Amino acid sequence: MHDTVDGFRYGLVTPLVAYLMACLGGALGLRCTTRSLSAARHRRPAWLALGSAAIGSGIWTMHFIAMMGFTIENTPIRYDWTMTFASLAVAVVMVGVGIFMVGYQGARGTPLFTGGTITGLGIASMHYLGMAGMRLDGRLGYDTPTVAVSVVIAVAAATAALWAAGQIRGFLWSVGASLVMGLAVTGMHYTGMAALEVHAHGTADPATGGAPAELLGPMLIGPLAFLVLAGVVVLFDPLMVTGKPATRSGGEDRPGVPAGAAAHRPPAPRSPDRQTVREGARIP
Repeated sequence: MHDTVDGFRYGLVTPLVAYLMACLGGALGLRCTTRSLSAARHRRPAWLALGSAAIGSGIWTMHFIAMMGFTIENTPIRYDWTMTFASLAVAVVMVGVGIFMVGYQGARGTPLFTGGTITGLGIASMHYLGMAGMRLDGRLGYDTPTVAVSVVIAVAAATAALWAAGQIRGFLWSVGASLVMGLAVTGMHYTGMAALEVHAHGTADPATGGAPAELLGPMLIGPLAFLVLAGVVVLFDPLMVTGKPATRSGGEDRPGVPAGAAAHRPPAPRSPDRQTVREGARIP
């Protein structure tokens, strides 16, 4: 970066909030993915779709909260809304491909590697497509080796997160995995920003631009509202904390069968005692 670029206009506020949003999206997405593995087959796509949208929205929100702290001296920055929301769609779709692959084929071997790679490429694509939506009086360049490192971080983080989701362990396990995922995704973002080279022309009037928070704030309302709604769905699902089925030992929550029904079956009727006195016997 040139010395005219500042990525921390508000100090540590934007990196910390961005990290928390990445953790929130990761936590919701991982729990939904884990929940899908114990759901009835016809309900599995809904859980996987919710998880994909949660992770994609969390990563996208993280990126643009972090970008609120990004400024270029004497150079106004604007954002192309079409390109910006296209980056959100790319994140959700590519993350969804990876999650559905793991959700139906298991978090191991080739499905895990392929799903993690696609999900990681989706995270990286979202970042660089979002950067391409930035409009300024100048041009952007990137250091290729640093970009490659950021992509490797994204793929490794996505693969580790999908592996964690497939373990079907307790709630605390997923919280720890989401914290690691949030750290890796945020690290990928700032690694990508470290690869950025800005060549400003310096011919635009600085007064023509607005504060980053004023430009990006309205765009974040929709994804933030979705994450809140997804959180409500997760909190009110009775199996979401444990991640384990509460009905039958076969591993599916079957509609119409209340939890614990198998454990409270009425006892089978006892057969009548056999007659020990033969018909016609005399009693002395």
